[in-house]
Amino acid sequence: MGATGRERWRRDYDAAAKRDADFSTLSGIEVQPAYGPPDGAEPPDAIGWPGEFPFTRGLYPTGYRGKPWTIRQFSGFGNVRQTNERYKMLIKSGGDGLSVAFDMPTLMGRDSDDPRSLGEVGHCGVAIDSAADMDVLFDGIPLDQTTTSMTISGPAVPVFCMYLVAAERQGIDPSTLDGTLQTDIFKEYIAQKEWLFSPQPHLRLIGDLMEYCARRIPRYKPLSVSGYHIREAGSTAAQELAFTLADGFGYVELGISRGLDVDQFAPGLSFFFDAHIDFFEEIAKFRAARRIWARWLRDVYGAKTARAQWLRFHTQTAGVSLTAQQPVNNVVRTAVEALAAVLGGTNSLHTNALDEVLALPSAAAAETALRTQQVIMEETEVTNVADPLGGSWYVEALTDRMEAEAEDIFDRIRAMSPDGSMTGGILRGIENGWFTGEIADAAFEYQQKLEKGDKRIVGMTTHTGTVGGELEILRISPEVERAQVAELTARRAARDDAVVERTLAALTAAANTDENLVEPMLAAARAEATLGEICDALRAVWGTYTEPPAF
Repeated sequence: MGATGRERWRRDYDAAAKRDADFSTLSGIEVQPAYGPPDGAEPPDAIGWPGEFPFTRGLYPTGYRGKPWTIRQFSGFGNVRQTNERYKMLIKSGGDGLSVAFDMPTLMGRDSDDPRSLGEVGHCGVAIDSAADMDVLFDGIPLDQTTTSMTISGPAVPVFCMYLVAAERQGIDPSTLDGTLQTDIFKEYIAQKEWLFSPQPHLRLIGDLMEYCARRIPRYKPLSVSGYHIREAGSTAAQELAFTLADGFGYVELGISRGLDVDQFAPGLSFFFDAHIDFFEEIAKFRAARRIWARWLRDVYGAKTARAQWLRFHTQTAGVSLTAQQPVNNVVRTAVEALAAVLGGTNSLHTNALDEVLALPSAAAAETALRTQQVIMEETEVTNVADPLGGSWYVEALTDRMEAEAEDIFDRIRAMSPDGSMTGGILRGIENGWFTGEIADAAFEYQQKLEKGDKRIVGMTTHTGTVGGELEILRISPEVERAQVAELTARRAARDDAVVERTLAALTAAANTDENLVEPMLAAARAEATLGEICDALRAVWGTYTEPPAF
C-alpha cells in the first residue's frame, strides 16, 4: 500500500530546509507546519497537501517556513541617479529584490529627446535611453547578487539587452543572472495599450527571447504574464484569472511551436497578479491559479516535471483601490491586500505607497509600504503555517467557483480560434475587441453599484468627514527632462556613429529573416545605440499598430 498524502507531505517537509525561527504563536503555542483533515482522512485531490500536485496549497511542503516571499518594491522615477539612490535605500531598509518602473517614453520605445516624449520624461518611472543609463541605474548594485524584475513589454527585448550589457560592464557573466522580464504583449492589447507593433512581430521577439534565455541564461525568467493591468483596467477577479492564464497558455504554445521542451522552458514563465480589496476572493483566486495552471500544463501541454507545472507569481497591491481622498486610509487597504497575497501563497510582493494615487511615492511613503510587508512577515506569525485557510468551507467554495468561471472563459476564448488553440482565440479576441469589451462591461457594472451605494469606499463615498490635511507629494522637476536630453545628446556625440549605423543595419537585415534577434540587438546596445533607434530599426520592417475601433 502506497504512502498517504499526509505521509508524503511529512516526508518532503522533513527533508526540506527550514528557516531557523520560532514557529509558535505570540502566546507560545507550538503550531504544525500544515493542517488537514483528522488523522486517517485525506483532503480531496483538488485541495491536497502543500507541495503536491495540483499545488492548490502552495508549491513547497514547507510553505514560508522554508523561505518567505521576496520583498520586491516597484520603483523608478526621474533619472537613473535618483532611482539608483532609491534602490540603495530600499535594499538598506530590508528589501531583497528590485523591480524597475520605466517612464512612458521608455515604455513606448521612444528616446527622451523624441518630440512625443515632451513632458513625460521621468514622470511615471525612470528614463532609459541606452546601455549607459543601465550602467548608472545599477551602479554599486551587483547584478549577479540581486534578482531584478523589469516591468516593460513593448520594447522589453532591447531594454533587456541593455541590462545584459550593464552586467557585462560590471564584469559579470550574464549566464549567472536571475530575475524577471515582463515581456507580456498579450495584456498590452487587452488592457494596458503599450505596444510597438502588431501582435505577430511581438510574438516573434518573445519567442526569440525564450530561446535565448533557455540556451544562455537558464535562471532568468523571460516572461512574466501579467493579470495586474487587466484587473486595474476594471476586470473582475475571475476575468483577471482567466485572461492571464489564457495568455500564459498562449506563450506555452509559442514555446512549443519553437521546438522548445515544455519541461525546460515552462519554469521560466512567471505571473504577476493584482491583490484587490476583497480579501477572501483574492486568496481563492491565487489558489485557483496554481491549480488550473498545474492541471493544464500536465494534461494539455504534456509537462512532466513539477517545476514545469508550478505557477510562480508576483503580486502587487491594487493601485485602483487607492483613493486621493483621505489617503492615509490607503495604508490600511494595502496591508489588507498584502495579507491576502501572503495567505494566497505569493512568491514575491510589492506594496503600494499611500501617496501613489497622487504621484510617485515619496521616500517616507515608500518606506511605510516596505515596512507593511515587514510587519506582516515578522510580527503576524502568518508564515508559520502553509496555506492556513486550506479546508475552510468558504475559501474552498470560492476557489472552486473561481476555477469554474475561468474554465468557462477558456472555452469561450478557444471557441473564437480558427484552429481551437488558445493563441488563435486570443488573437481573434484582440482583433475584434472582445477582451476590452468584457473588461468595460465589468467596470461599468461595478461603477453602477458604487453610484447606487451597493458598494462603498471609505473616505470617498462614505465616512467622508476628516481632520486630515493635504499630503506633500514627490514632484519631478522639469530639469530632469532637460538634463536627460542633454546627457543623451552628449552620449550620441561621443559614440562611434559608424559602428552604431552598422549594428542597426544588421538588426534591420536580421528582422527580414528568421534569425534570432537577441544577438543583433546586443551588438547595437553595446555600441550605445539608443532605445528609440533600435525600435525604429524594427518599425522600418514591421510598421506600427493601431487598435481597431470597437463600438
